[in-house]
Amino acid sequence: MTEPSTARAGSDPAPVTAPAAPNPRRGPVVAALMLAMGLAALDGTIVSTAVPQIVGDLGGLSVFSWLFSGYLLAVTVTLPVYGKLSDTFGRKPVLIAGTVLFLAGSLLCAAAWNMASLIAFRVVQGLGGGALQGTVQTIAADLYPLKERPKIQARLSSVWAASSVAGPALGGLLAGYADWRWIFLVNLPVGLIALWLIGRHLREPARTAPRARVRIDWAGALAIFATGSVLVTALVQGGVAWPWLSAPSLGLLGGAAVLAALTVAVERRAAEPIIPGWVWRRRTIAAVNLSLGALGLLMVAPTVFLPTYAQSVLGLGPIAAGFVLSSWTLSWPTTAALSNRVYTRIGFRLTAILGISLALLLLLAFPFLPFPGEPWQPALLMLLLGGSLGLFQLPLIVGVQSTVPYEERGTTTASVLFCRQVGQSVGAALFGAVANGVLAARLGAGTDLDTLARSLAATDETRRAVDAAVDRVYLGAAAAAALALLALLTLAPRRFPVLKEEDQGAPRRDPAD
Repeated sequence: MTEPSTARAGSDPAPVTAPAAPNPRRGPVVAALMLAMGLAALDGTIVSTAVPQIVGDLGGLSVFSWLFSGYLLAVTVTLPVYGKLSDTFGRKPVLIAGTVLFLAGSLLCAAAWNMASLIAFRVVQGLGGGALQGTVQTIAADLYPLKERPKIQARLSSVWAASSVAGPALGGLLAGYADWRWIFLVNLPVGLIALWLIGRHLREPARTAPRARVRIDWAGALAIFATGSVLVTALVQGGVAWPWLSAPSLGLLGGAAVLAALTVAVERRAAEPIIPGWVWRRRTIAAVNLSLGALGLLMVAPTVFLPTYAQSVLGLGPIAAGFVLSSWTLSWPTTAALSNRVYTRIGFRLTAILGISLALLLLLAFPFLPFPGEPWQPALLMLLLGGSLGLFQLPLIVGVQSTVPYEERGTTTASVLFCRQVGQSVGAALFGAVANGVLAARLGAGTDLDTLARSLAATDETRRAVDAAVDRVYLGAAAAAALALLALLTLAPRRFPVLKEEDQGAPRRDPAD
């Protein structure tokens, strides 16, 4: 049964629509949000297939992995900073500043003269990309009342899905038939159109009361940036650039722990902290943060390891292997768009529990696939997995955004995305160590997944070793799904404390849309 539209805080209410803000023309703004999200999403995948051309032109083979690690690092550590800034100064100036920074980084990347400069400029891109990811999600929640939020979130999910499929192909085409620098230059027209649409059409709700002199917690922002930088560097480089138990890894992890303690001390004393304590004191937000952190962890299994499995075990080419992975990008946005039909009946928590329980069963099913098997078998599992995760993630994001007012939504959204990004970094490090450990045990010391992925010949022994390694990774992903389920069962309230639409600051519906 759907609850009345006047539901009090403390329940998952039926969607209502109430005026609380100026009424923007949403169509052009949504187009701008999709373009901005596309910039951030495409940039994470388009570079991968152009690495041989980039290295051939600039050199730097030993450090090229930082093209991805540097970007990921900058995006992750700036998410909470941009979230707080968007709550303080508004979404529009933060999104415009982030887009400009991203485009400046793109232009600089196209002009890079060696690998060191390209890596530095990729970091600049990432500094802007953090604003794009967090602020776009927040504006989407600002624009739409609760009933309609799955629609915009499904559109944004479809952008990510399309980017994961089109990015590598587009990068390969540009690098092979034009020049790798066009990979970055194509961002400019797209970004400029997004900037024009945002500047012209985005109108933010007026503040209910004038704010006192704004105090920006620059010390907290610097502490968060330093902590995140050291931690992500340790996770990304550990087991790759140096062994996990080596002095660099232990030093970075110890330094991250010290910086984390310093960050907590700084944030407790700040008048307006970047990451306020209520983000973790409120059960709903804490449960969603932990659950989506576990989601980031389990997503590493298919996105990182399934393509190698498809090529090494199933004997597929790179393009066919990509299609096996991309099957989940079809079902994820679909179930996300339809999830409101479920959570308006049974609530956000139960919907997410249903989704992650199905995902847990599917991840546990992967090790039972026959060897070597047929391509349709993992593709079918991925199709079902994407559907279950769409049912899990979107209700949590929509639900947690609906429990906070406008002036707290940016910080809340950024904390959720930050936890998911950190989960992905931890997952890449953890599952990489698991896979390489299995391979070393079966094939001998010094064997790792990267070496096998680059090998042209795959014997039956190596195929079975890769199959066993990926099976263990999927079991680890199932454990991450179990952690997400446990967080929802033990921490999340039975009914999310959703605010009334007028208290959320939601705009009224525009009949012209």
